[in-house]
Amino acid sequence: MAAQVTSQMLTGIQAASAPRQARTNVQQAVYFRSYAPLLSRSGAAVGRSALRRQRPSVVSVKAVAAVEEKKSSKTQREPSAYDLYTFTTWLLREEQKGTIDGELATVLSSIAMACKQIASLVTRAGISNLTGLGGLSNSSGEDQKKLDIVSNEVFCNALRNSGKTGVIASEEEDFPVAVEETYSGNYVVVFDPLDGSSNIDAGISTGSIFGIYAPSEECSIDDMDDPEKMMQNCILNVCQPGSSLLASGYCLYSSSTVFVITVGDGVYGFTYDSIVGEFIMSHPDMKVPESGKIYSFNEGNYGSWAPHLREYMDSLKDADKWDGKPYSARYIGSLVGDFHRTLLYGGIYGYPGDSKNPTGKLRLLYECAPMSLIVEQAGGLGSTGEGRVLDVCPEKVHQRVPLFIGSKKEVEYLESFYKK
Repeated sequence: MAAQVTSQMLTGIQAASAPRQARTNVQQAVYFRSYAPLLSRSGAAVGRSALRRQRPSVVSVKAVAAVEEKKSSKTQREPSAYDLYTFTTWLLREEQKGTIDGELATVLSSIAMACKQIASLVTRAGISNLTGLGGLSNSSGEDQKKLDIVSNEVFCNALRNSGKTGVIASEEEDFPVAVEETYSGNYVVVFDPLDGSSNIDAGISTGSIFGIYAPSEECSIDDMDDPEKMMQNCILNVCQPGSSLLASGYCLYSSSTVFVITVGDGVYGFTYDSIVGEFIMSHPDMKVPESGKIYSFNEGNYGSWAPHLREYMDSLKDADKWDGKPYSARYIGSLVGDFHRTLLYGGIYGYPGDSKNPTGKLRLLYECAPMSLIVEQAGGLGSTGEGRVLDVCPEKVHQRVPLFIGSKKEVEYLESFYKK
C-alpha cells in the first residue's frame, strides 16, 4: 500500500515538472540558436564573454543618445510666452558684440529714462497744468510750451547725471553746454526734447529726438577760465556732419510710447510697458518699404514753393500717372509722428524750403541728421533735395535745411525733379 502511494506521488511530481522542463528546453534552444556562431568559434566561455561585452555597448549608445537629446533640447528651447527682451538686455548684447562700449550704453540708458519721464508728463499734461505757453521763447524766437521747458530740463538732468556726456546741445538752448559732472567719456549729445509740442494741448502725437557724437577734447571744462574760448570750442565740437553720428533715435509719445534707435547696425523699436516699467523689444530690425504711395507735406505752403516742387506734388495727385490710384496725403504736423508712420508703411515725408523760409524750418543737428541716420539704416534715404543730409556739415548750431525722407524710390523720384 505504501509503495503504491509513493509511486503515485512521484508520478504527480514528474507531471508538474514537465511544463517547467519544456520551458527550459525552449529557452536553451533559443539561446544556442542565437549564439551558435560564437559557441562554435570559441566555446561556451567565449559566448558568455560576448554577452557581457554586448550589454555595456548597448547602454553606452543609449547614454550618448540621451546626452545628444539633452544638448539639442537646450539649443532648441521653445520661447516662453513670458520672455521679455528689454532695452537693457539689448544694450548688454550690443556691448558684448562690441558695437558699443559701456560708457555709450550708460548714455543711451539715461536717455531712455528721460523718455519714460517725459512720457509720463505728456500723459498727465491736461491734469497737471502743463498745457499752454510757458512764457519764454527758444533760440529761434518761438514761444515755448510749458512741456518744452520741463522736457528740456528732464533731458539735461538725465545726461548730466549719467557722468558720461561732455557736451549737450538742445534745440531749446541758445548754445551748447559743457557738462561739469563728467566722470569719464565726453560724448556730445544733441536733442530736441519735445518735437511737435504745438500738438500737446490737442493730445496729438509728439516725440523726442536725439543724436550722439564721439567724445572730443576740444570742448573741456579746463577752459572754464576763458568762457568765450570754451564756447567756441564747444560749438565747433558739436557742428559735425550726421555721418559722424555714433547713435541716434527718437521716442514717440502717442497711444503707446515707442523708443526707436540705431547704433549703426540696424534699427530697433521698443514699446514701453508701464506695468513692468521697461521698454520691450517690439520691432526687431525695422526696414522701411522700398516704396509707398503716401506723402506727408504741409500743402498749406504750396503757393510759396519752387516751381519744380509744385510740379512734383502735382504729379503725385495725377491719377492717370499712377494707374488710377494717386498718392494719399497724411500729415500730423509732428516730425516724429509722421516719420514713424513713414518708417512702418513707406512713402515720403517732406519739409521743403519756401519763399519765406528758403532753408525750411527743421534743424539739421537736432532733427534732420538723427532721423536721416535712422532711415538709412532701415534701407531708406534722407535728402535735402540736392544731396544726402548726412553729408551736410553744419556751419552753426541751429542751422536749418530742407528735408525729404522715407522710402528709397520715393526720395529718388523727388530728387529727379530737383535735377530738371
